[in-house]
Amino acid sequence: MTSHLTRPLAGRCALITGSTAGIGLDTAEALGAMGADLVLNGFGEPEALAAICASLSERHSVRVMHNAADASKPEQVQALVAAAQAHGRGRLDILVNNAGATHEAPIESFPVEAWDFQLALNISAPFHAIRSALPGMRAQGWGRIVNVASVHGLVGVPYRVGYVAAKHALVGMTKVVALETAGTAITCNAVCPGIVATERVLLNHRRQAAETGQDIADVQRQVMSTRQPSGNYIRSADVAAAIAYLCGPHAGEVRGIALPIDGAWSAL
Repeated sequence: MTSHLTRPLAGRCALITGSTAGIGLDTAEALGAMGADLVLNGFGEPEALAAICASLSERHSVRVMHNAADASKPEQVQALVAAAQAHGRGRLDILVNNAGATHEAPIESFPVEAWDFQLALNISAPFHAIRSALPGMRAQGWGRIVNVASVHGLVGVPYRVGYVAAKHALVGMTKVVALETAGTAITCNAVCPGIVATERVLLNHRRQAAETGQDIADVQRQVMSTRQPSGNYIRSADVAAAIAYLCGPHAGEVRGIALPIDGAWSAL
């Protein structure tokens, strides 16, 4: 028998941007397990995306759809929120702004087009999504907004000016939205992961190992030694679990936080 304790988000609808892999897909798993209907967003092969949706739906007994909106384009973000509201039968309860990208280069040679794209995807997309979703959340009297920022929203690193600037801005926007919704049953928070063991990160580390002749474990230790004191990768599923908590029934008065999940990186 379905229990409110085991499926506390039953009847809710959740939109997760950038959710066809990594943290976003693990978040869909976590929210689906809690009973939320799901709207996935991101790029991928149609057959693979259909299989992901079918698997989530079957295993969690929830309704799942995919929308291929490009989150870097404001009009597509607005249409994505509208599609999610339609999927939720007129309501969108949970918005997880996860889509993001980074680029590395010294600031004096940082490509202008990379800067523009970084801001469009990492900060403007969450702004447009929140701006579009919030009126409905206010009307229904409940909502959860979680912005996937980064430890780079709390500390600076060289060669990532676009990403660091945008993620700092995202943490700031989280606080503003939390204050503007503080008298309601709508919350807004951010999570700030460190180096997560996503396929992209592991691929970069494998490439570095191949180019330098090092063992992959040596590359990991080298990367972690200057950043993540624990020496461990962050598990994507652990970030998703934190997001699920912020979306659940026990986080109603958790407002405006930027939660580090970073192996003590931000404690340095």
